[in-house]
Amino acid sequence: MSVLAIDVGTTMIKSVVFDDQGQELAVARLGTEVHRRHPGWAEQDMDTVWNAVVYTVRTALAEIDDPVWLVTFTAQGDGAWLVDAAGRPTGPAILWSDGRAGDVLSRWEREGVLEEAFRRNGSLTCSGMPNAIFSWLGSHDPQRLARSAASLTAAGWLFLNLTGEVAMDESDASAPFLDHESGDYDPRIIDLFGLTAYARLLPKVLGEEQRIAEITNEAAGQLGLPAGLPVVMAPYDIASTARGVGVVNPGQACSILGTTLCTEIVRKDVDTSGEPSGINIAYRGRERVLRAFPTLNGAEVLGWAARMLRLEGPPELSELAFTVDPRSNGLMFLPYLSPAGERAPFLDPRARGAFWGLSLEHSRADIARSVFDGLSLVLRDSLEASRTTVTELRLCGGGANSDDWCQLIADATGVPTARSGDTELGAKGAFLTGLVLSGAESSMHSAAAKYVRMRSTWEPDPVRSAFYAEQYTAFLKWRTLARDAGWSAPTGTATIPGPRTARDADVPQLGDFHD
Repeated sequence: MSVLAIDVGTTMIKSVVFDDQGQELAVARLGTEVHRRHPGWAEQDMDTVWNAVVYTVRTALAEIDDPVWLVTFTAQGDGAWLVDAAGRPTGPAILWSDGRAGDVLSRWEREGVLEEAFRRNGSLTCSGMPNAIFSWLGSHDPQRLARSAASLTAAGWLFLNLTGEVAMDESDASAPFLDHESGDYDPRIIDLFGLTAYARLLPKVLGEEQRIAEITNEAAGQLGLPAGLPVVMAPYDIASTARGVGVVNPGQACSILGTTLCTEIVRKDVDTSGEPSGINIAYRGRERVLRAFPTLNGAEVLGWAARMLRLEGPPELSELAFTVDPRSNGLMFLPYLSPAGERAPFLDPRARGAFWGLSLEHSRADIARSVFDGLSLVLRDSLEASRTTVTELRLCGGGANSDDWCQLIADATGVPTARSGDTELGAKGAFLTGLVLSGAESSMHSAAAKYVRMRSTWEPDPVRSAFYAEQYTAFLKWRTLARDAGWSAPTGTATIPGPRTARDADVPQLGDFHD
């Protein structure tokens, strides 16, 4: 008997069939389009997303003979997928990456609203979260809000199509409204953002043991599945990915080396201390919290560096970078190249990148190495911001295919690193969640121990770790100086990224790394 796991990403939808040993039997993928009708906007057609799910499920099922006994899924988080009382979209989904509410965010920051909300539930609002989107729509498209009966996420939209239920997963509800103590929305946070009138749009929050329902006859017919199968809504994609690499116990952490360098640490409690940044995600009811730092700077920085050095892509950049020893070149790089600045582990839309100590003596290889060093110190920065003792850092995403970078991260963070033996890790996390909620496994701990396989490990080199500890201190010093100087950004520089140009579309991504 097999398990069908669906992963609804932003630009790629995947359906994966796992056997009873957790091995991938079939994988089907289909790309989806993000529409940008105006600068800074990011939308998707909701019916197109569902149709892509139907296509990938049917394609994957056609490759297997084993019957499916369970359907489980994960999806991109945040955004506003608005539906009417009949469950039909009232317009396109507004995605997590949408920037139209940038001015709303700036106002809330000036007024201290963002920090006050962070001190309540440990999540810092971004422009693609529902509170910012509601506020923008209230000013610019109130009729759409009036037509809408519920604001879902991508996972909620999928759950509605599969089971007919209107609901929200706890992980998706975590930012920005969740009260982690009660597991429900915090009315004081809703009021703080001035959104009491729109509280009616928030669907019921389902706890860890409640996110299982039966597939409808209509959905079963569309997907080519037997009627009556159980359907499990797993945590949203970054949390499911953490589960997929076996990060389930306090002190374990993972970093997704992709478009975002998303570092996630399992804790027992919500962290609202320190500089407001990142999010606290409900991870297992009241028992576990996932402290997550999704940066704005990751793969595109490597793509930019490859272009500047006239290299084909990140793999070639890696080959060049690791021909030199950084201890001899005295070069440091602040990797804040996103036009939107940075959001984790600090929030500053003005953040910009810089090379420190650059001279005529530096080579292309020195510059390439400093880029990898700078991004690795960002990972250390996230671990430090978590205020948690981390015993192991598991790596995934396209960048984890570089052995050299995995070793560098171990050296730069001082934490042993490991790479997963699986490929579809969001789907794997949904698979594990489905086994636990269906009763096939007793706990997430036992499921991870049984089905998660790590492929390679790296230990920190003591000499290099000592060097990077000093580098990290200098990194923070130079960043502080850059922030105090206004990052050298011209006055009035826009903080909302515009549409990607043809040249941007050709930037190599971290997924281009290969074994």
